[in-house]
Amino acid sequence: MSPVTHGVVFLLAMVSLTICVQNSEAHAKVENRVKSRVYLSPKITQFPGSVSNKTYYDIEFPKGHIAVKSFNAELVDEAGDPVSLQETYVHHWVAVRYYQKKGGKDLVISGNSGLCDHGRSQFFGMGSETRKTSTYVPDPYGIEAGNPLKVPAGYEEKWYFNIHAIDTRGAVDAMGCNECRCNLYNVTVDKDGQPLKPDYVGGLHCCYDGTQCKVKNGVRNVKRNVYFRYTVKWVDWSDSIVPVKVFIFDVTDTWQHTGIHDCLFEYDVKKSTIGTAANSYTSTRRSSVSFPTAGDVVYGFAQQYIGGTGASLYGQDGRVLCSSKPIYGKGKDVGDEAGYIVGMSTCYPKPGTVKIAKGESVTLESYYSSKSMHTGVLGLFYILVAESS
Repeated sequence: MSPVTHGVVFLLAMVSLTICVQNSEAHAKVENRVKSRVYLSPKITQFPGSVSNKTYYDIEFPKGHIAVKSFNAELVDEAGDPVSLQETYVHHWVAVRYYQKKGGKDLVISGNSGLCDHGRSQFFGMGSETRKTSTYVPDPYGIEAGNPLKVPAGYEEKWYFNIHAIDTRGAVDAMGCNECRCNLYNVTVDKDGQPLKPDYVGGLHCCYDGTQCKVKNGVRNVKRNVYFRYTVKWVDWSDSIVPVKVFIFDVTDTWQHTGIHDCLFEYDVKKSTIGTAANSYTSTRRSSVSFPTAGDVVYGFAQQYIGGTGASLYGQDGRVLCSSKPIYGKGKDVGDEAGYIVGMSTCYPKPGTVKIAKGESVTLESYYSSKSMHTGVLGLFYILVAESS
């Protein structure tokens, strides 16, 4: 293909992607009262080994008083084709609601219902498991958004994205890049310029925005733009909808020991030295919290990184509230990338069958394989709860 022909094909692909997105934004699809619309994030420019971890304010989101029924997303290239995790690893993405002062820059985060005191404010968010994890909120429930009575006077409701994407094309050690191993990023200070602790070998403090993971000699520094394509489904708010609250448990939460929900966000899994003899390579971390309200669990799933083998949420009496296991890819196709978590199983309890009492001690257990070391892992559990009347 000649350079001219290649340029024409690329231009047509870009025009096609733009028209497709514009049409979807102009006309939301409607099926059985459920509206659906597709959006694109601002472009994310990448090079082999590069890291983008940016916040995008005032993203496009359905207007009006609505009940969100699902929020699905994936990374695509300029032609609108899905991008493989083997080329760009989606470390995490979160969508957070906030209120911004009209005509000003002041903003107030309007986060979920807990449980961390700082951070974990998102209503929606995942990582590499995005493509194969169900996010649908069953009837008659919905996540409320756009209620004008809840917006402070003089402010307007908006949403922002934080998207953390690592380009591993040509990487010396792609999985090491994904786990943010500090030696592969050649960094000694965090994003604020503070020196890293001597025993900090991997995690978010080594793969912040603008850092570079080591690539093989001779790899061409090919620029590429990618986008976060997200699909929101919703219904207009009505009295028939039962509102649900979003709760996120973090296995690093210190409440059990300090009485403060100080979530540490990440932890390391050490390589087992007794696994062979004991025939066990499972590393378990747990935390317990007092649940702040009473209600029915209507949906749940865990979020883990590579090496995760599942997580469970337990009630005070030891009953299982919800368990979630990772789906690992087995091939090369997009959505089935070998060695990557491409989905998480979800819980959809029959309405009224899984209840949590106010003040009940709820325990999260997060399981990882310890056959090898894993750095900067996380153990989260999202649940939707319909409060008891």
